[in-house]
Amino acid sequence: MILMAQLVGALLGLLAVIFGAFGAHMLKKIFTVDQLNSFETGVKYQMYHAIVILMLSFNLNLESSLEKNMVFCFIAGTFLFSFSIYGLCISAAKGKKLKILGPITPLGGLFLVIGWGLLLYHFMKNLI
Repeated sequence: MILMAQLVGALLGLLAVIFGAFGAHMLKKIFTVDQLNSFETGVKYQMYHAIVILMLSFNLNLESSLEKNMVFCFIAGTFLFSFSIYGLCISAAKGKKLKILGPITPLGGLFLVIGWGLLLYHFMKNLI
């Protein structure tokens, strides 16, 4: 589980840099200001959570179900949240907005919130 988290964290970080550069140089020519801002939000959240996943993989054993579920929530949430935003922005810029992706973004956000909640619980359980 640790190696998988490290690989996914590194991949998400790598893609965040690539997507950020792509957005800054190529997409600003075809995106509206709102679309560019949304795309950048996806990139930021992707990078933030790539770092979180890497930090968790280096600091936790990722053996308990709590730790595994936490990492799963961060990974699934990042993919659902950020990649649905990318899809929405790109499809809207092409004039064929994929509306099916609309409900996926908040679902990804929910997974991220649950991941943060599980992390908070992980730290608080020893205090209680």
